Order: sequence, then C-alpha cells, then structure tokens
Amino acid sequence: MIARRDLDHYRDFGFIRPQPLLAAAEAARYREACEGSCVEAGRKPSRRQQDARVKPYLLFPWAAELVRHRALLDMVEAVIGPDILVFHTTVWIKEGGSETFVPWHQDGTYFGLEPLEQVTAWIALTESTREMGCLRFLPGSHREGQVKHRDHEDEKLMLSRGQTVRRSVDEADAAYLEFAPGEVSFHHTMTMHSSGPNRSSRRRIGIGISYIPAHVRHVSPVRLSASLVRGEDRWGHFDLEPRPEPGGGEAAAAVHTDSLDRFWRASESIPEMQGIH
Repeated sequence: MIARRDLDHYRDFGFIRPQPLLAAAEAARYREACEGSCVEAGRKPSRRQQDARVKPYLLFPWAAELVRHRALLDMVEAVIGPDILVFHTTVWIKEGGSETFVPWHQDGTYFGLEPLEQVTAWIALTESTREMGCLRFLPGSHREGQVKHRDHEDEKLMLSRGQTVRRSVDEADAAYLEFAPGEVSFHHTMTMHSSGPNRSSRRRIGIGISYIPAHVRHVSPVRLSASLVRGEDRWGHFDLEPRPEPGGGEAAAAVHTDSLDRFWRASESIPEMQGIH
C-alpha cells in the first residue's frame, strides 16, 4: 500500500516517488516477455506508434496480467478509488546510446479526459538512472492546470506528435526519479514531466499505464474503449475491452486495431490538440 505521506506528496507535488512492486524474478519475467513482443515494434519509424508498444494489454496475456497486478491496483485504488479502468498504456524503450527523449508535457493534454483524475503508473522493467534518461518531474506543476502545448517535429521525440509545453521550464527545478527494476511511480495527469536520452550502453524499458476512475469520461464525440480492471463501471462512458486469451491472435489484433483507431481519431477533436496547429 501507499503510505499517507506519499499520498500527501502526490496531492502537493503531483507525483509519488518509486515504490517497490515486483520482486526481482517477477520483473525479469515481465522484461523477457516485453522484449519478446515489443522491442522490434519499438524500432519502427512510426510517429503514431501504431504497434505493439501501445495498449499491449489488448494483445499479450503478460501485459493484461501486469495492468491487473493486485498489488499495483491496491496502490492505484489508494490514489483514485475502487472503480478502475485502464485507459491507455505505452511501453517506453530506449536503447543504449539512443538520442531519443520525451519533451516536457502533460499527459492530460492529449488524453482529453474529465474530470482531471487520471493517474499514470510508471513501472520500470530495467534499471532507470539519470544516465539512462530517467523520468523527471516539475514538482507542483499539476496545480497550474492545462498549459499550452505545441506540436514539434523532431524524430528524436518519443511522443506521437512531439507535443511540448510552450512555457519555459527551469530544469534546475526538476525532480529526477531513478528506479530499480520492478519499482513503480505515480504521477497526476497535469504534472509536467520529461525524460532525457539514454547515455548508457544498456537498454531502458518502462511501462506507463494510464488509470482512471470509472466516472471519468472522454470529451470527444468518438466513443473510446477501456478495460475494467477493478470494481464496477456504473457510468458506461467507454466500451469495455476484452482480455486477450493465450493464442488469441487475430481476434486480439482486431480489438487492438479498433481501440487505437478510435484513440487517434478522438485525439484530433480534443480542444487543446486542435489549438496547437
């Protein structure tokens, strides 16, 4: 469970520092499964990331198991309550020596959810140090609300549209979060964050899982899908996604494609995203 002081830190500063989640053997098992299914996808030159790195829990039983990990959901419940949906998930892979990086941004800019109660759980499947381009946050920035962003065309940027905050950021104010394999952090949907290039010789892998309370809705007229992973969905704002079966193959791929198609269409209608063109 998450300690009261960590929940207070989340309220005041917009993030919770790395917490132990997976035992070493468990983290190694998930890493092996992830590398077997997502590493080659991570090398595709796709701005929209239409591959297995996005919403892998619709394709692979290992990822479906991870987003439903009991200890993880206990932590999520402490932050957002008992009725929990997975809205989105991305596998973040930085190869050793990679120049790719994530610019300063807010998740809520391109998620289009209200109220602003989405939380991202970031799980390290490898070590993540400053040298490897670990997560960094601007403490308290979630209290600023929605900040203007702009698209930025740069192949080194790991976000789908290179969305970057327009306001200046003093990186001396940033809090760097270094992880051991199997640790998890949490951050608020409006907390500004980024990560740098991987200057090490080792691969860095993290998984960002977007959880929302079931009462949260999407602002787009496009009806999206999500996965109920704990509690009840009494609101019906999303079409509920099926869990992939071992060897599900074509059926899982069809669900995955449909979910991503809806997500990208909806992103075009989010007011903030319309305003940056």
